[in-house]
Amino acid sequence: MKKEDLKAKALEKSKALAGKGKGFFGEFKEFILRGNVVDMAIGVIIGSAFSALITEFTKDFINPLINGIGGVEVGGTIKIYGGQEILWGNFVTAVINFVIIAFVLFMMLKVMNKLLSIRDKKEEKAEAEEEKKEEAQANRQEELLEAILAELKKRK
Repeated sequence: MKKEDLKAKALEKSKALAGKGKGFFGEFKEFILRGNVVDMAIGVIIGSAFSALITEFTKDFINPLINGIGGVEVGGTIKIYGGQEILWGNFVTAVINFVIIAFVLFMMLKVMNKLLSIRDKKEEKAEAEEEKKEEAQANRQEELLEAILAELKKRK
């Protein structure tokens, strides 16, 4: 190949690559500003705030109820050899937190699914009504065409 051909191909290739990408920072900016990434970040922030809320609820409300009813301290420890302790109460608190969070999320998903199914039913109903209107209009057009055809046949 000639030098001019090679230069032209290299120029085309560089233009094609330049059109595809915006550089590292451009791609990063595009990634960050995507809707689902921002939604995910908001979800993580709300989730951590919700987790802190549930932890405090468990520590300040649920644990005292368990202590009062059963007489067992939830923040208990077991001493083992060498002065070490197993903090079983912290684990129980974490399990309670998990169960509460899982239950609340389950209920939120049930409500969201119910709302989505109601919306889907409304959309399906609207689509069915639209199809009926279109079908009725098509039938009217056919009837008009048949009437016109009959009138034309009479005139001949």
